[in-house]
Amino acid sequence: MLEKEFKFFLDNQKNLVKEYDGKFIVIIGEDVVGSYNTEAEAYQDSIEKHKLGTFLIQHCLPGDKGYSQTFNSRVIYG
Repeated sequence: MLEKEFKFFLDNQKNLVKEYDGKFIVIIGEDVVGSYNTEAEAYQDSIEKHKLGTFLIQHCLPGDKGYSQTFNSRVIYG
């Protein structure tokens, strides 16, 4: 699901960041169909225009900051 859209983002990330740095972009196929200041705006507008599961909302940032998360645990192993 949405592999094509994510691959498009990765393959074109450098140019997309130049144009949409810090924005939340909506990708369908290999096209950017929207650019928004917040993820909530991107989602709300996109569900009104497109069927769920047909678009990717991607935070447009350099490197892997826009698609990676680190989770820390307070568990102590002993």
